[in-house]
Amino acid sequence: MFEFNPMPSPSCSIHPLISLIFISTLLSAVQLSLSTPHKPHLGSNLILIGDAKLTNNSSFIRLTDPSISSPSAGLIVQKRPIRLSTPASKSKRPVSFSTDFTFSISPHNGDGLAFLIAPRAFQSTFSGESFGLSKENRFLGVEFDTSVDENVGDLNANHVGLDIGSLASVRTSNVSSIGLDLRSGVKLHSWIDYDSSSKRIEVRLSKFGVARPYSPLLVYKVDLGEMWRSEEVVVGLSSSTGNSMQTSSVYTWNFRTREVPQWMHSQPLNPRAFSREKLAQKRKICALGFISGLVFLTGCGALLALVVMFLWALFENGSETVLTIPGKCTVHSGDFRYEKINVVVGDSTPDAKK
Repeated sequence: MFEFNPMPSPSCSIHPLISLIFISTLLSAVQLSLSTPHKPHLGSNLILIGDAKLTNNSSFIRLTDPSISSPSAGLIVQKRPIRLSTPASKSKRPVSFSTDFTFSISPHNGDGLAFLIAPRAFQSTFSGESFGLSKENRFLGVEFDTSVDENVGDLNANHVGLDIGSLASVRTSNVSSIGLDLRSGVKLHSWIDYDSSSKRIEVRLSKFGVARPYSPLLVYKVDLGEMWRSEEVVVGLSSSTGNSMQTSSVYTWNFRTREVPQWMHSQPLNPRAFSREKLAQKRKICALGFISGLVFLTGCGALLALVVMFLWALFENGSETVLTIPGKCTVHSGDFRYEKINVVVGDSTPDAKK
């Protein structure tokens, strides 16, 4: 016969609480995403220079203004300058950095967009041509170039170049080789990393929403710590149109630095040695896990054996138990004498012994 139990079991009573927490968290996340649909991931520590301005309800920064007749140029820089080497008064430690940003360039002829590191005074000397670098000869730039300038030996109108003190790139890479077009108007994502221990700068590029590429598009070895020493420099994103209607927009930008300990070697790690070390560590961890598991199982087995032996002894001795029950008591010469009756459990006829 089927019986309905109206009282929920303890295990089932947890589910409504978990469901309530999950639904509340989901609704909070949805509310947050709906309440800030246009919030830019650019931070509040940026300075806008030239024609750069926030647009579309502050959802992104447009670096150039195609509505003006003269060449347009814009720059955004981090408010706080950085040093690529600690001051001489302290223990000298080189500084590494990583940055990533999302951007788009409209399908017009123009200079494109560039990531720049320049002296602190660059903000006041920023001009309207060539990423604002026409009056500057001390800089490092990663240009996403959408024009061909034969005077500086441009590869094509769709390349990434690394510039050091000159717009003639020391290293270039064809963006078409990874199936992208810089001036397609599509949002792109770039990662630029400088490792001061190996003195390498790496540039990666992909379409927005695609995972960070494993292989860099451009690699170059340069010692930025020696180049700038302990001088303060500014970090920025710049664009200029030349004589075109091109617009460059920035949607997100993250920048961070890290100091490298002095004891680290100046050369990159040997990948094979690093792999062997990681493999040895994994084997050591596996061996320790195996030994710990073996000890645990041995302890559990011993405990189980002890429990079985105890239960076996209890039931084996319980088949015949003798109880001593006081019988009659008589008094002789001040002594107590009594008779004992032995009762054997399980026997229907008690055996009385005196």
